[in-house]
Amino acid sequence: MQQTIIGDSEMNEAEAENEAATDLNEDRHADNAGNNDNVVDDAERATALSHIVSLLRCYRDKRRTADVAERDKQLSRLDTLLHHYQNELQAADNSDIADNADSVDAETEPQAESPMPTEQSEPTTQERLTAAVQVLNHIGRGIRTVWGKRPKLSYTLYVIVFVAVTATSVLFLQWSVYNPIEYAEDAQVDNTTRIMGTMAGQLTRFVSQMWLEDKWQFLLNFLVVGLMYLVVITFLNRFWVATAIFGTVMVVFSVANRFKYLLRNEPIIPADLSFISSGNTGEIVSFIPEDGADLVNTAIVGLTYFVVICLALQLLDRRNGLIPCHWRPSRFLRVTNIIAVLARIAAFVVTAALLVSFTWNLNVPNSWAQQWARELGDSPQPWNAMGDAQSNGTAINFLRLAHAKTMEQPEDYSEETMQAVAKRYAAAADDINATRTANLTDSTVVMILSESFSDPTRIPNVTFSVDPMPNIRAIKDATTSGLMLSPGYGGGTANIEYQALTGLNMANFDESMLSVYQQLVPTQEEPYSFNRIWSEQYGESGSVAFHPYYKNMYLRDHNYDRFGFSELLTLDSDPAIEHQDHIDASPYVSDAASYANVLDAINSQDHPQFIQLVTMQNHSGYGDYYATNEFREADLSPLDDDERWQIENYAKGLSLTDQATAEFLNSLNTIDKPVTVIFYGDHLPSIYTTANADPDNTLTLHETDYFIWSNQASASTNGKVSGEHTAFSSSNYCMSLAAEHMNATVSPYLALLTELQREIPSISRVGSAAVGWGEGDATYLDENGNIIDPDTLTEPAKQLLHDYQLVQYDMTAGDGYLYQTEFFDVEESEHVPLMRDQVPQAYVSPQTYDPYVDV
Repeated sequence: MQQTIIGDSEMNEAEAENEAATDLNEDRHADNAGNNDNVVDDAERATALSHIVSLLRCYRDKRRTADVAERDKQLSRLDTLLHHYQNELQAADNSDIADNADSVDAETEPQAESPMPTEQSEPTTQERLTAAVQVLNHIGRGIRTVWGKRPKLSYTLYVIVFVAVTATSVLFLQWSVYNPIEYAEDAQVDNTTRIMGTMAGQLTRFVSQMWLEDKWQFLLNFLVVGLMYLVVITFLNRFWVATAIFGTVMVVFSVANRFKYLLRNEPIIPADLSFISSGNTGEIVSFIPEDGADLVNTAIVGLTYFVVICLALQLLDRRNGLIPCHWRPSRFLRVTNIIAVLARIAAFVVTAALLVSFTWNLNVPNSWAQQWARELGDSPQPWNAMGDAQSNGTAINFLRLAHAKTMEQPEDYSEETMQAVAKRYAAAADDINATRTANLTDSTVVMILSESFSDPTRIPNVTFSVDPMPNIRAIKDATTSGLMLSPGYGGGTANIEYQALTGLNMANFDESMLSVYQQLVPTQEEPYSFNRIWSEQYGESGSVAFHPYYKNMYLRDHNYDRFGFSELLTLDSDPAIEHQDHIDASPYVSDAASYANVLDAINSQDHPQFIQLVTMQNHSGYGDYYATNEFREADLSPLDDDERWQIENYAKGLSLTDQATAEFLNSLNTIDKPVTVIFYGDHLPSIYTTANADPDNTLTLHETDYFIWSNQASASTNGKVSGEHTAFSSSNYCMSLAAEHMNATVSPYLALLTELQREIPSISRVGSAAVGWGEGDATYLDENGNIIDPDTLTEPAKQLLHDYQLVQYDMTAGDGYLYQTEFFDVEESEHVPLMRDQVPQAYVSPQTYDPYVDV
């Protein structure tokens, strides 16, 4: 085959091809020009163009035989040219068909006067789809254009919204625990006071006290709530979505908190969240009062608007994330993106760790969280969750109760170990019961926690010429009695009460466990307490509790229900406690009235009971309540006037308790039922300022009085356990000492406490005057009231103490292996209970007089 040589003077193949195409076009145009009056025949045009295509393809095939690399490029251009002619041919065919159709239509179109329908070709399905796709493409391009022009909202706006949402959340939370203070129309109250008593006024005061009273609780709650908000934001990395979620949670929590406050006068605590985790959400909904529907509807409407606005802003905000980063592999490996991802992860980890650390350490003495909170005005009220929420903030109150480490796990704790412990003390119980002749449940046991009762004359520099407690002093001399080491000074009632009811001890708990009634018991399903011995014997009516104050204090209504009491009667229970008499101007129910409620309970049942009574008469503060106070003249104390004044008022109340207690025991002696009374003071009042300033008085300020007494109808009347074993004790030994006093059989658990009390008579968490409420270190006393170094304990004592710690861990923080054994079961005595046959004369106290008549 002859090759075409490409040079400056010769025509190359592309030019030849172009020239051939030009000649053909010129011929075609000439033909058309000569026949411009005729319509071009479609068949001829098609034939001509097909001939061109054939010629060109033939030419292409011939050129393929040339073995020259440059031919490949030329062949490519030739292919392109062929495709061009084919497309032109198709376009020409379509155009001619359309022109012919128009001509036919024009020639056959009828006159306007008599229109005739014409046939038009319908578009095919493919053409319709093509048209729809084009429309959608146009719309999509428009949306993409608009979407790409969205603004990036500024970080300044984020900050403004963050501050507003956080502040509003804090106020919502506080609103949920406030109630308007209502005054009578004729009350002598100025308008400012009335205004500040409204909801708006109380919320205003909560904020304004920062600069008016130097109390920064609002700021503290703002920072904590803001930290929670930041955790959500950094986790989702979508500001507006996080805002919608966080705001919704705050509103829902506040509304639920409001309902609980109105129904039970207490805020939501972390233990309440177990309703949700246990699938009892419906039970929570049932707490909504009938008149709460409007509040729920308002909250739902408000949240709907709020969420819609947040989601709309999320769509309008072109900022893809608070910290823009990508997770797609194609973009992830960029250095800037990796830095952004690490920054996002670090932000979440730091904020979450800070929140967890603050919550974890808020109850830990001297921790950074506790010190920081107190610098901002936090003043914990572990005895009153509602008061704590109102004063220190709802968020702080919730977090304060959110975490408390129960206790360290003993090294050898296991199921096998606890089985061995159960067997060891089952054998000990058998040895003890071999000589016991009574059953605990044969008698009614009344456990009385006498608020702040303690002999003031044991305090250095406190002296009276009149004995404030002659009756109880005489009773102590005649029966089982002594001094009780208390973990509290000026407070902590429920901790001492918990020890007496359960046999467990605060000294074994972690130092962050400050209030078991609020931090531990609400989280337990069925915590063990000694009243269960009577409930198991006599059913629901086997145990009842009285407290002449409000049921929300220390969450007693929740906790007593978990302890298995049939009911707790208080000022606000339903029904309320019946006897509510006060003495003179005292704000508290008298002890005489409290004892009257117990007498009614004893007389209302044919069978023995366990009765729990917590009194209120001597609760702080100690004002000048009583019409006459003989201790003003009898006070010989070399103290300043303010301290003397409080001690004198306290001594007067104490003397009234002394009289009422003697009369109560006299009344019990007239009842033809065996009754045993466990009486103890929970702590000293915090009025001994001078003594408290001296560290040498620490133990003295933690020692209260106790006695265990049985009426004349009991086999143990006039019984007395040796003073060698009872001179010093602690409230966790109350029931084991009572069983010993009654000569009653014991369970393996009570056997452990009995043996432990012999080796370590007193165990308590005791702190100096410098520590806060409920704080202190484990302290052990011997039979003479001296502090024992744990390292110097005998081997049997160490084993007993270790077993005691194992038992307490298993019952509170462990797996509860002991509940699967007979560790808490009390075997009945094989002996016939000794009962008296006739009611003797009432016990006559050394000094008795009517507490309602002035001396």
